[in-house]
Order: sequence, then C-alpha cells, then structure tokens
Amino acid sequence: MTSTKAIKNPEQGARHDPSAPLLSIDELPPYAVFNPDGTSPILLLCEHASNRMPRALGDMGLPLYERQRHIAWDIGAMALAQHLSLSLDAPLFFTNYSRLVIDCNRPLSAPSMIPEVSETTEILANRSLSDEERQQRIDTLFTPFANAVSRRLDRLEGEGKRPFVVGIHSFTPVYFGKPRPWQAGILYRDAVDFAGALIRELASERELTIGDNEPYNIHPDEDYTVPVHADARGLPGVLVEVRHDLIDTHAGVAAWGERLTRCLKASIGEGR
Repeated sequence: MTSTKAIKNPEQGARHDPSAPLLSIDELPPYAVFNPDGTSPILLLCEHASNRMPRALGDMGLPLYERQRHIAWDIGAMALAQHLSLSLDAPLFFTNYSRLVIDCNRPLSAPSMIPEVSETTEILANRSLSDEERQQRIDTLFTPFANAVSRRLDRLEGEGKRPFVVGIHSFTPVYFGKPRPWQAGILYRDAVDFAGALIRELASERELTIGDNEPYNIHPDEDYTVPVHADARGLPGVLVEVRHDLIDTHAGVAAWGERLTRCLKASIGEGR
C-alpha cells in the first residue's frame, strides 16, 4: 500500500499533503468502463456514480448521513446506467469517486467543480485549497475520466460513426424546500432534435411530467459533458435526469430502465 500524508485541521476537516499520492495503490482507479464492447450508437456516462472518497481525505469533515445524501452522488444513477448499458448494449464510462472531491461534469473554471458548499452543507476539506491540492485532484480524478471519454469518441468518429452522448443523472424531489413536479427531465443545448424526440417519447406516458431543460439547464460555464463531449464535436448529447426517489429501489430502476430503453431507441433515428 502506498502511504499517504494527511493534514488535520479541526476547522477544515481532513486535508491531504499533495506531495503524496491522492489514491493508494489498493484503491479503485478514478473511473471504470462497464460493457466496453457494447455496439449501441449510444455512449453512456455516469459522472456522479459514487459517493466514495479517497482514503487520504478521510470523511472530508462530513458525518455519514451527509456522505450518503444526494450532495455526494446521484442516488440511483449508477444502477440505472448499468441497466441501460445492458438493455441497449451500450458502453458506460463512470467515475469511482464522489463529486464532492471533484465534479467531473464541471469545467475547470467552475467554482462548483470542487465545492466549498453543496446546497447548505459546508465541505470542510474543500476550504481554501492550495493550487497544488486542486491540481492533484484534477490530475488524479478529473483528467483521466475526461480523456478516456474523449479517446472513445475519437475512435468512434474515426470509424465513421456518430455516437449519441447520454449522461445519466438523478435529482432530489425537493430542493431548498421547493417540491419539484417532474419525474424526469432532459437537459440539452445543441441537440434539439434528439432531446425533443426523447421528451416526446417520455411525455407520451400521460402520468409523467417531463422537464424540458428542467430541473436544470446546460451552460458551458457550469457543465462539461454536453458542451465538450457532444456539442463541441457536433454530436447529439443530452443529460437524462430522473428523480432519485423513483430509482432508489431495484423495482424503480427496472421500471425506469425499461422506459428509457424504449424511449432512447425510438429517439435515435430523429436525432441523427
């Protein structure tokens, strides 16, 4: 096991000396790929798949209940992404560490990439990071994932293919005390045809309220996946957001997995 050096500060939580590796050799790598040889034209991403934190950062100054909340990961998103990967036969790239360490769906210039506050929770271990600490998180966790996705897209485009980039996310039923009326939302910028087709397919189930760029929207200053991996390449790309209380059980994941499989398959033709 590679040793790590921790700096303890009661006002900041666990801190890490960037002269030592952020990840020990027995820890998971920054990202992984599920069903890497999938033949679907859809490339699935799950940037908020895990609430795991590097051992060197300890609990980041957070109690267990905070580390299990939505601020640390997208609850249910990884299970849903794996379901879709199998049902669509699509490769899935996913991160292995919490977005509280670094958010792989944020551009490097975004303050929320390494948040000091998430919703109303202070992230003590992220306060006043040095340039070296920040760069170590980028180099160790962000860049390997971003580069792996770029390499896969380069390969597919080099083979004359035009993949669809689909990020799988979840959102909270209530945000800052305000209930959200949507069961799911489709977020997009340039991929109007693909997103529109997907929204129509989902909204064809009358009991569903589907958000059109709700509960969030895509902006290059705050988002990375769609602007960089899709729009900048001229590829169709969306984020699929499902309310997390609908996919926090096996039954919920199966139901939404089947629904999204049908809708994504039906939408591909219109999005080309």
